[in-house]
Amino acid sequence: MRVLVWHVHGGWLNSFVRGEHDYLIPRLPVGGEWGLGLAGRDWPRATEVPVEELVNTEVDVVVLQRAEEIELVHRWLGRTPGKDLPAIYVEHNTPPMAVREARHPLADHPELLLAHVTHFNDLVWDCGTTPTVVIEHGVPDPGHRYTGELPHAGVVVNEPIRRGRVAGTDLLPRFAAAAPLDVFGMGLDGLGEHLGLGPDRLTACGDLTTADLHTQLARRRVYLHPYRWTSLGLAMLEAMHLGMPVLALAVTEAPRAVPPTAGVLSTRVEDLVEALHTLTADPALARELGAGAREHVLAHHGLTAFVDHWDRILTEVTR
Repeated sequence: MRVLVWHVHGGWLNSFVRGEHDYLIPRLPVGGEWGLGLAGRDWPRATEVPVEELVNTEVDVVVLQRAEEIELVHRWLGRTPGKDLPAIYVEHNTPPMAVREARHPLADHPELLLAHVTHFNDLVWDCGTTPTVVIEHGVPDPGHRYTGELPHAGVVVNEPIRRGRVAGTDLLPRFAAAAPLDVFGMGLDGLGEHLGLGPDRLTACGDLTTADLHTQLARRRVYLHPYRWTSLGLAMLEAMHLGMPVLALAVTEAPRAVPPTAGVLSTRVEDLVEALHTLTADPALARELGAGAREHVLAHHGLTAFVDHWDRILTEVTR
């Protein structure tokens, strides 16, 4: 079928467009958040469609990711999602507010199907009468590439200074006392100075291509996931595919995604600091936990299961 979907979260879309459908990605001349197009990505089943051509383009189903896209579909295609065009809304995020205030923007829209990416999100969002389903993340397998040759912790986070406590940025100095931290992602300028850490304790490695990121991450002894409040980091699942052991705060979906055979989870930061010190000093133990991480993530977050689940849901909503 022909699926209209915006390029919002590149990591998620990289998995989504690997199904057997034709994926139509809106493009505006200026690009931007509403018309990014492929943005140079090599996705054989995905096609950029200029926005002005959408009205004459055959579309079987739209996969929405932001509430504003409902109005864009109406304006650009002359159709209403959930009424004269089958529609699924993907919620990527945890609620930004307290649980008692976590009313979803598309609550009480029974004509739509709302797909959560984690069971935790399905639990905490109040969606009213809008039907929901959980389609857990799946990522392409980069292969077992772990060497762990560097007794460092790898961290992947975008804009850590701006995101602050949400991303656990304030916790990094406590981990840096146990092992050097190598941080990958966008917006890392000034991170060491911001945290009072010198280059011997924190290295900002920048925003690498996916292939280079996998190569460099796999050289680090441990993957550190310091987030307090996030849905479920795809970078963590990729690290587990690489064969890296994981250290993470035991919050949101992490306890379900990282079993004891794959790493250490705790809400007590000292536990994780001690585990980081232990694993950087014990390559054999780190490799053993990394093997457990890879075994678990292949069974629960593989690409095939993700694509198959989406195929079933797309078939149901367009039936």
